[in-house]
Amino acid sequence: IEAKYAHDAAKAEQMIADGELIEHAIVYDQYKGIPKAGVRAALASGRDVVMRVDVQGAATVRQLAPQAVTIFLTAETEEALIERLRRRHTEDEAQLQRRIITARAELARANEFKYRVVNCECNLDETVDQVTAIIQAEKCRIDWQPVMI
Repeated sequence: IEAKYAHDAAKAEQMIADGELIEHAIVYDQYKGIPKAGVRAALASGRDVVMRVDVQGAATVRQLAPQAVTIFLTAETEEALIERLRRRHTEDEAQLQRRIITARAELARANEFKYRVVNCECNLDETVDQVTAIIQAEKCRIDWQPVMI
């Protein structure tokens, strides 16, 4: 589940006030958050839930559900990450510099996660396989507990 982009700031603020989001933040001037209802429904049905959140969102999820499996996805190196950001051509130079600063700060917090997976360029299948293996291995743990939010 990816953080929903709320282009309607009033709606996003109402969802926050009503406690409808697991986590939320203003990221690059946009409201983002993960609605509780969808996650709870998926968990109740026995499905695995993958949330795409930043380090701040992951910290919130860890507080709510310490048993949650957290995986930090990263590029091979900081230089490779910066090059990927540059090649996207989705930001002007000031925005790009802001994203680079944010990426460096997030890389510094990788040790807060249970796992780190390197997403090598042009090798998405291996990255997916590693994430899938982590999820499967976690379910085999003697002390495994379902996540409740």
